[in-house]
Amino acid sequence: MRAISVQQPWAFAIARGAKTVSNRPEPTSYRGPVLVHASMRVDLTACDSALVRSAGWDASDPLATIGAVIALAELTAVCPGSPCECGPWADAGAFHWTLDDVRPLPRPVVALGRTDLWEPSASLVTTIRTMLAPAALRRSP
Repeated sequence: MRAISVQQPWAFAIARGAKTVSNRPEPTSYRGPVLVHASMRVDLTACDSALVRSAGWDASDPLATIGAVIALAELTAVCPGSPCECGPWADAGAFHWTLDDVRPLPRPVVALGRTDLWEPSASLVTTIRTMLAPAALRRSP
């Protein structure tokens, strides 16, 4: 499992399932589960953007926190950028990391992040898996 740190309100939009790409400066060959970490930085101008408002941005929502893991997703593809069909969330000139099967956490888990694709500690992974286990059991037939 790996993790990515994303500024708010973009991390919120990912956790709520509205933003399906993370714009990154570099590609990656990694595919698989990624923790979505809300970094300590906030893009204040983005909080008023139409895209973020369409995702339901609410600064009082626990998923709007900073400095914490707020979701688990699957990194399924990386697009090299323009021209592409990655949608309105995709920035030209960036690599578009496609995030599927996004599961917001029941509560944020405080953690330090990094600017690159990073490996979370074993204890953080265990905390996340334990937190999501009851939800997975409820979905079983």
